Amino acid sequence: MTIKSSVNRRAFMQRSAAGAAALAAPSLIPFKALSSSGELNFTGWAGYPHLSEVVFPAFEAATGIKVNFSEVPDNDTIFANAKVAASAGGIDMIEPTIDAVDQYFTNGLLGAWDESKLAMGNYLPGLADGAAGERSRKEGNLVYVPSNWGTEALVYNKEAAVLGEPASLAALFDPANQVVLRPRSALTAMGRLLEIQGKLPFPWLEGYTDLDKMVQLWDIALAEAVKAKGNVVQWWAGENEANAGFVANGATVGLCWDSTGYNLRNDGYGYAAPVEGAFAWHQGFALMANAVNVEQAHELAKFISSPEGAAGWATAFSSNAVGKDAAPLMNPDVATYYNSAFDDAKLAALWWWPDQSADFVAKRGEYSDKYKAS
Repeated sequence: MTIKSSVNRRAFMQRSAAGAAALAAPSLIPFKALSSSGELNFTGWAGYPHLSEVVFPAFEAATGIKVNFSEVPDNDTIFANAKVAASAGGIDMIEPTIDAVDQYFTNGLLGAWDESKLAMGNYLPGLADGAAGERSRKEGNLVYVPSNWGTEALVYNKEAAVLGEPASLAALFDPANQVVLRPRSALTAMGRLLEIQGKLPFPWLEGYTDLDKMVQLWDIALAEAVKAKGNVVQWWAGENEANAGFVANGATVGLCWDSTGYNLRNDGYGYAAPVEGAFAWHQGFALMANAVNVEQAHELAKFISSPEGAAGWATAFSSNAVGKDAAPLMNPDVATYYNSAFDDAKLAALWWWPDQSADFVAKRGEYSDKYKAS
């Protein structure tokens, strides 16, 4: 299932004007939480120092709540840590992507948010309602609220990369390029290319809801990807590895997050949406079923839906804010960066990661391992 978001990234990013440093000044934060003390044990993504340097101090100044932040590189590690914490405790709140919510829920890891303690009206249309809102609920309970969203597309060396005209996912498998890849994304890119070429027995998306079809589709994609594997110089799972693929190992092209391209924008690298459509991700907060600091978790989720909090979180990830009126508070450099990569047609072509069950994720991991080991 895909998400059709009513949010036009280019329109609201063009409104960016002020730097996100405004978030650091408590006097500019109208939001005041009900909680005045306490702590929150939060496990989220590594490689984004703005969170600890700016966002969490602003949240603590506004609420009195101290965030104990455990940084991990990817969804798989968040999930693994959450499974341990389900028995041992120690985590109140996590930040998965929306496509992984079913995996967490079916493993009994998620608690339900109390909507009366949030500010659901703060979110931009299409991010917490509509199709995304449906995906955020399990058995009638809200288990996920958005934190930011963005894309995964082509990071490329402006002088050395061969992207094609127009730029295509096929560049990732071109021997003329040295590439940095996340295995599951690369296999999906290959699957999408093969579908366009009429070389698959079923639509690629059908593999996300039917494991028998998934095996048939991913067998084909794996075989084709392995043929081109000789140009891979780095595998990545998190932000730091993706950056290293370019600056340390000489990659000329990668299928990477927008934040990777942003971090390298002044070092001779660009960010381009492939003609097939950039991958799009939707990230958010989930409450652990055995969370201790439940009130504090609600306060952080609500804070990040406010203009100041949403701007700070999106600035940290060099991505897009989820809260209304957040865009003017973001760094204008981020707006310039996005506008250079996405026009309205490329926004309309976004390919949203579909829901992925626990069984699908396990099987997907097997294919990723086979790809790396081949």
